[in-house]
Amino acid sequence: MSQYTVTGKFQARDGWQEFESTVDAENEDVAEEHIYANIGSQHGLKRTQIEIEGVEQ
Repeated sequence: MSQYTVTGKFQARDGWQEFESTVDAENEDVAEEHIYANIGSQHGLKRTQIEIEGVEQ
């Protein structure tokens, strides 16, 4: 498994909040899924409220 750095933004109460997170995943698609699950559960957001801007290894 490789480490991927995912950047993007999500809808917060006072506007869009940027984030950068590093996850261990098999490929870029799995890394994106981990981010949707983690950010969504931490902040109570749906996938449509999270925008992923980039994924780098």
